[in-house]
Parts: sequence; C-alpha cells; structure tokens
Amino acid sequence: MTESNPTPISKLKSPKDDDVRIGLYICNCGINIGGVLQMDDMVEFGKTLPNVTLCKQYKFYCSDNGQAEIAKDIKDGLVNRIVVAACSPRMHEPTFRRVLKENGLNPFYFAQANIREHATWVNMYDHEGAQRIAKDHIRMQVAKVRKLKALETIKVKVKPSTLVIGAGIAGMNSALDLADQGFEVFLVERELTIGGHMAQLDKTFPTMDCSSCILTPKMVDVSRNPNIHIMAYSEVEQVDGYVGNFEVKIKHKAHYVDQLKCTGCGACVDSCPVICANSFDLNMSPRKAIYIPFPQAVPGQFTIDIDHCIKCGICALPNICEPGAINYDEEDHYSTIKVGTIIVSTGYDQINPTNLKNYGYGVYENVITGLEMERNLSSTGPNLGKPVCPSNGKPPHSVAWLQCVGSRDNREGYHKYCSRVCCMYAIKQARQYKEKHPEAECYIFYMDIRAFGKGYEEFYESSSHDFGIKYMRGRLAEIYQNPDKTLLLRGEDTFLSRPIAINVDLVVLSTGVETRSDSSQVASMLGIQQTSDGFFMEAHPKLRPVDCLTAGIFVAGVAQGPKDIPDAVSQAKGAASGAAILMAKGEVEVDPYYAVVQANLCSGCRSCINLCPYNAISFDDKQKVAYINPIMCHGCGTCVASCPSNAIYQNHFTGDQLMTIITDVLGGFN
Repeated sequence: MTESNPTPISKLKSPKDDDVRIGLYICNCGINIGGVLQMDDMVEFGKTLPNVTLCKQYKFYCSDNGQAEIAKDIKDGLVNRIVVAACSPRMHEPTFRRVLKENGLNPFYFAQANIREHATWVNMYDHEGAQRIAKDHIRMQVAKVRKLKALETIKVKVKPSTLVIGAGIAGMNSALDLADQGFEVFLVERELTIGGHMAQLDKTFPTMDCSSCILTPKMVDVSRNPNIHIMAYSEVEQVDGYVGNFEVKIKHKAHYVDQLKCTGCGACVDSCPVICANSFDLNMSPRKAIYIPFPQAVPGQFTIDIDHCIKCGICALPNICEPGAINYDEEDHYSTIKVGTIIVSTGYDQINPTNLKNYGYGVYENVITGLEMERNLSSTGPNLGKPVCPSNGKPPHSVAWLQCVGSRDNREGYHKYCSRVCCMYAIKQARQYKEKHPEAECYIFYMDIRAFGKGYEEFYESSSHDFGIKYMRGRLAEIYQNPDKTLLLRGEDTFLSRPIAINVDLVVLSTGVETRSDSSQVASMLGIQQTSDGFFMEAHPKLRPVDCLTAGIFVAGVAQGPKDIPDAVSQAKGAASGAAILMAKGEVEVDPYYAVVQANLCSGCRSCINLCPYNAISFDDKQKVAYINPIMCHGCGTCVASCPSNAIYQNHFTGDQLMTIITDVLGGFN
C-alpha cells in the first residue's frame, strides 16, 4: 500500500471522545497465534469489550489483504480507532499506523496487543493459559485506545554534515563513504595520527597482508578528501542538541609546533638531545621529545612531548627549523561545529594483564603481551622484525601463546565475553615466528579455537599441518620462572585429562580487548547506552546493529563490541549508510511520545534533570521551571515517575490512559 499524496497529520480525522468506535483485529499469524488460541472464542470475547463496534480475525493482517480490510472499515466509517492483536509492535506498528494515516485517520489512534511473544510463544503447550493472557493483553490495549488523543509527529531539518569520533579503520571508512557522497565530515582523533591500532600491526590474518600496505593508502585517501576535516590530537568535550542539529565543542590539544608551518622535514628530531620511551612501540624503543608516532603518520607534522621536553631551544634555532614552527607557549584551544549526525568509532583498549597475577606479567621479563609480540614481529618495530627474549636479547627457541587472557572468565578482574581476535592473531604470530625460525617450538594453549571468519578455519588447520604449531587444550594454572629466566608452565591437558609441565623461553599472553577507559564519559556526553561490559549499546542487536537509541547517533567498530577488521569495516559502512540516509532526506520525522512539563505545577526542584538518561531536560531560568526538549526525549518515563509535584505527563502514556488500563484489567471498566 503506497501513499502518493500524504495528508498532513493535523488535517486527519480526530473523533470526539464520546464517539469512540473501536475496530479490533485479531491476527492468526499463521500457526504462531492461530495454532494455539481458540480464535472464534477470542473474537466473541473482543465483541464484549466497551466501545468495540467490530471484531474480526484474519490469517495475516500485516499482508496487503489484511491491511486492505482494515482500510475499508475506516473508509466506510465503521471504526475510528484501531487495535490489532498480533506480534510485537516493534515489528508492524509502523505498518498499521500507515494504514490509518493513508485512510484519513490520525495514526496515533492505534494500539497493538502483543499476543504472540507475550502469550502464545511463551505458553505454546498451555493453550488455556495462553488464551487467558491474550485476552488480558487485548483488554488492556482496548482500554488504552479509548483514551488516546490525536498527536502529531515532529519534523526536524538535518544538517548535511557528520562528526566521526575516532579515526581507526572503522572511523576512516565511515568518513570516506560519507565524504564520497558529498557530505561534510569532521573526523576527530585523540591521538596524533589517524589509523588506530591497525597501524601497530605487522600482518593481518588470514591473508598475511602487510597491515601498513592496506592501511596507509586509506589514511592518505582520508587526508586528501576535500570533504573530510581531520582533527587529530583533539577530543570531543561537549555535545548538545539533537538529531539533525548537534552542536559539538572540540578541544584541540597543543602540539607546541605550528601545524601550518611545519613541513615534516625532521631536522628537529636529529637535533633534539632528549630521548624517551616510544609509546607507539609500547615503550620498547626510544624516541625523541619531538616526534611523529611513525613515518607514515597522518597528519605528518611533528609534536613536542612537553612532559619530557627540557626546552633547550635547539629545535627552535633558525638553522634547524627554517619555517619557525616551534612554539613552546602554544595552548590548547577550542572550536565548535554543528553537525546533523554522529558516528562513534572510539575503538578499544588492550586488556592490561598486570593484575592477573598467575601469569607473571610485569614480574617475569620473558612474559609479554600479544601486542608487544606484534611490534617485535614488525619490520618497523623495536627489533626490526626479529623477536628476542627481553632477558637476554636472544631469539627464543620455544614460545608459548596463552589464550583467553582476561577474557571468557567469570572471576573478578576478568571479562566474560570472547574478544574474537585473540585466537587468530596468536595463530598468525606463531606462524610468522615459525617462518623465521623453523626449528623453534611453538605452543598455543587454548580452551576453544574460534576460527569463525572467512578463511579462518583453513588458516588454523594450515598452522598445524604445514607449520608444526602445537595446540594444547587447557588453561594454565600458573607460570614459574627458572633461575636461567626461562619459564615453567604448569596446567592440565583437558583432552588427555592429565597435568602438563613445559619449559619455554618466551610466553606471549593473548590479551583480549576491552572498552576504552573513557567510554562511560563518552556515553554520558552523547546520551547513549552501554552494555554491562562497557561497550556502546546498539538499538537492536539484529535489526538495528549500528544505530544507537539516541536518534542520529551511530556506532561502528570495536566501540560496539569485539570484532575483527572485516567486521569493523562492514559495520563502519553500515553506520555511514545510516547517517547518509538521514542527511539525504534533509529532515527526520520524530514520534510525539515525549514528556511534557506543566509549568503551572512545576516547583522547579530540578530532580528530573539529573535523572534523564538522554540529557533532554534543562532548566528555564526565567520561568523557573524544567523544560523537556521533545526531540531529545525518548519517552522512557523516568521523569514522569520521579516528579514529586506530578507536573510531568507523557504523550500516549498519560496517567489517565494507564489508570484505565489498570482498572479494566482488574475487572472494572472506567
């Protein structure tokens, strides 16, 4: 059913309160409902409810024929309010609202009773119980629809620009997709360079491609796209507004080098006398106090590490820095941008195994993390691609990778979830080391190998058959250091049900990923939700996997949950598509389920402001009352329930409507 010339909601029919004619339509949903309920009995029950002038059943009311039947009854003037008893309103509420609107009836004179998920599916073998529960749900929705008021949606113009927070592989792909469609993109990255964690990797599984060879051309594409504004070494400080009209305050941290003057020649680095640890190499190699993270960094201008700089002034000499870019007095500065949509791709942190005492990380020199091994395997890393034991600087003859470090564990300090990449990067690293040292013994201690992606299972099988990597199933109990700094691993082989003890030269902890330490601040600032693990929550795990519950905000990459590079890129493209759809329309329609403050009743106590999870409530200093932004409000009802003055009501869920539901379901009709 199509709507060629939509009628404005304000001009649709709004029946008088004393002329309520309810049409009740009970859907069989095939056998999902019809195979459990006695449908004839349901229809007879429906006819007994107050103001129900018509009650029917049909096999699929979501079908064209089913919708046409409802439409005809509206056109014929038989009904002016509709209740459909069927599946979840999350599935087909928009479908039936459209039927009302297309046939001249206000779409908010509609209610849907979920008798599938809430009655028949959960009582599939208790038909009598399902019948009773279904009747209760129908009774409640009929009671509610009697009290419904005509409402209007709100239309909001959407600015054709996007803020992308985080410039890893996900953020860059989102930015490029949007920029290539002609939208303006502000790409904010808190580090000195775009690229994210992928820039620290040597190879990517399962193809063993050079990570930099894939990543750096993408970084250059981002830097050269005229629609992308790169804001590296910057952080989002504040976000105000709503879908289509976000106002964002951004903090630009001081580089102490004028980024417009610096040519990236590197003469300053050669002259700098200060040597400090290189954080890009996880402090395993030195760098100067003036630096760029790595040679292919974008932007390619230098920055002074002011915490280590002694301000000797050598780098500022005219014969060293000819453009005169050094500025020791530079300060942080701020800018404000306005965007229509936001994509959150803030990435992740590696789990720090220091507190996991049984692994000995930070105590035994020859226990390192997977990312440290990655940098050691890299030709641009601290050892130029030749891993060595930290204790003696010699290549290890035996290496053990321990899986699920910090993950898949219910103990305190661990995470219950699987990080999804650790198995594969351990296999990849073991294979890389065997390629360089065929005589070396490589062990992987695991609980389960999770090779779920395209080509992953074949990569896993090949590592054993073609490279001789040995797999030991079982979690290690503890690691001990021998007098010669080698390591004794004790645990259990769960396949053979016997204890094992193996001596190795080097242990690599396959640490998982966790949400960034600042994720809760980001969530609070944006008004988005987090899972129990701290990752940003999507609106629906299957149907809306990149949308946040806050309209106009999308999530991509590991910020949403652990994933590998292909999945992060796929999700980034999905987030870009979602943002582009909103901006291409030019406006967005928002349902009117917002809460409203009755100024004459509001005492100005402000208790509702801090309770709102969406930052939708502000205080009007002139009138001394609270104000709820209808665009930002999600209709959760928290403020309604908490108001001590009973000054707030919520459209479509008013106190009168809820009390009518309660009294009807308890047996007394209001």
